[in-house]
Amino acid sequence: MTREEFEELVSEALDRIPPELMRLMDNVAVFVEDEPAADDLDLLGLYEGTPLTDRGEWYAGVLPDRITIYRGPTLRMCESREDVVAETEITVVHEIAHHFGIDDARLHELGYG
Repeated sequence: MTREEFEELVSEALDRIPPELMRLMDNVAVFVEDEPAADDLDLLGLYEGTPLTDRGEWYAGVLPDRITIYRGPTLRMCESREDVVAETEITVVHEIAHHFGIDDARLHELGYG
């Protein structure tokens, strides 16, 4: 799958997020990268920033939070295009949930682990 095709899958996954949740997202950008850092080559996605639940009066003038979805690990773990579509959607939801302050344990309980 080309990078452009994968980026389109990420875009489609974002489009499926309910509008009422998308409106609540604040100061966050989503990126697609081919590979994560060399120390974690199995990482499918990464949220970097301050979750909405941790922001206080001090939160102003900061760079956007960053959600990165990694193409290489996703393609390596999936056997079909349908698997890639499903895994990409799960990963996008998982990382957005971190933006809302939901931790990995709860995401695993919800099936987004």
